[in-house]
Amino acid sequence: MKAPALPVLALDAFARPGNNQWYYIQPLEAHVQQFPRVSEPHAHDFYLLLYVTQGQGTHTIDLITYDLRPGSLFFLAPGQAHAWALSADAQGFILFFTAEFYLQAYPARRLAEYPFFTPGHQPVVYLPAAETDILPLFQRIYQDDQTAAANRDAVVGAYLYLTLELAARAYPEEEMALPPAYGQQQVREFSQLLNTHFRQEKSVRYYAERLALTANHLNAICRRILNKTASDLIHERVVAEAKRQLTHSAQSVAQVADAVGFEDASYFTRYFKKYAGQTPETFRQQHKH
Repeated sequence: MKAPALPVLALDAFARPGNNQWYYIQPLEAHVQQFPRVSEPHAHDFYLLLYVTQGQGTHTIDLITYDLRPGSLFFLAPGQAHAWALSADAQGFILFFTAEFYLQAYPARRLAEYPFFTPGHQPVVYLPAAETDILPLFQRIYQDDQTAAANRDAVVGAYLYLTLELAARAYPEEEMALPPAYGQQQVREFSQLLNTHFRQEKSVRYYAERLALTANHLNAICRRILNKTASDLIHERVVAEAKRQLTHSAQSVAQVADAVGFEDASYFTRYFKKYAGQTPETFRQQHKH
């Protein structure tokens, strides 16, 4: 049985021994140092908040790339695919929580209403870099997480609820009033299909038919939203997974070729060189740990 097309990480992959399995918070710089692979494409089975206080970069969520700068507050719902590129001086907080943790004290209806977790809405709020409403809540959650107080989880849950409520208040009203953008919704659905099927299916036609579109229409939507064709995105996804396996596994090039859906290793080598600019072996030599 082949591995999932995209790593889907559970919260217990990050939780420290002896800590709860309901939430996780760390300074961004500590998180990146401890888990260097989180910059690569992956998804989670929990909710994620990323607050940036320093540094620059990009954050790609469901194929759409957003600017990352001080004051950026990003939101991901379970199942969304993302990757980021951070400057070396990036700082902030990363917070994970499960739906079960939120639902212990707050209604499911409210969790479903937050605009930033809703398909078709922007998954980021750009706050003033010097804002003092939401950042202190992340700081308090982090401080409380270090304690052994009997009511720690209740206090963290209350701070989390306040964080989400204040973020919803800061979310642009004009953005909330818009219906889900057709193009962005199609791109998100394409992203989900691509992450599931890219090993077996590499034709634009396959994904277009699953989305009830023509191949030309899917290409046009991707070009308008992302300035890339659907074919470009398929190639990028295949090469990204091949790079991940070449960097982090001891598999032969032939085994990596098979893992990303190529029966012929020599054809895979030509494909990889065409889209990555170098052979798989050269890439591996340059990225050895």
